Amino acid sequence: MQITPDSQIVFSLPLGALGVWDIPATIVNTWIVMAVLVIGGRIATWRTDRPGPAATPLSRWRIGVEMVIEMIRAQIREIGGGDPGRYLPFIGTLFLFSLVSNLMGVIPGFLSPTGSLSTTVALALCVLVAVPIYGIADNGLLGYLRRYFEPTPLMAPFNVIGELSRTIALAVRLYGNVMSGTVVVAVLLAVVPFFFPVLLQLLGLLTGVVQAYIIAVLAMVYIASASGEEPGAAENQIHRKETGA
Repeated sequence: MQITPDSQIVFSLPLGALGVWDIPATIVNTWIVMAVLVIGGRIATWRTDRPGPAATPLSRWRIGVEMVIEMIRAQIREIGGGDPGRYLPFIGTLFLFSLVSNLMGVIPGFLSPTGSLSTTVALALCVLVAVPIYGIADNGLLGYLRRYFEPTPLMAPFNVIGELSRTIALAVRLYGNVMSGTVVVAVLLAVVPFFFPVLLQLLGLLTGVVQAYIIAVLAMVYIASASGEEPGAAENQIHRKETGA
């Protein structure tokens, strides 16, 4: 039984002398999620930018999307303390991609892209790149680099290692949580093919929402830290959510 999108080959492209390029479900399902987000966003904003009577009244779809956006803005404001508009495109995209990927994993035959370590590593690398970009934009190059030498210059190697290790932890965290649910469901489908898998699929929906929230908030915590904020309260909040305390 194939339970990871990397192990499922959707189709192969012949490359002549270079051989054959196998396209796994990870790539195909990632593009499907991207298409869902683009089409859904387009539907939600259809004709809303037209003034006068040509503008379409607020639909339930658009109201729902605006509620999600306002929720993301509120979380960014709570963690970063600044203008959420600066971080909304990146944090919002990260959250929505993870959320839709996790929720679509309950569709029969669809393997969530976030169940692939390559996808979660790519998301974590995006965070790794975004942190210094926002940090330099807020504090300048020297101001951002100075934080690696605090409290003493001897701590610089350890601070760099900490930056890299939390990126790895971010990738493994999302991958492990998504894959663990997939493995459990696959095992129970072989043992008890009716009742328990349904309950675990519902639990998987809840877990997918929580994990999307966590990866987005952690990304904002890292960015806020690079910008000179104090994200300790947000990290404690995430820890309480994960441990159920």
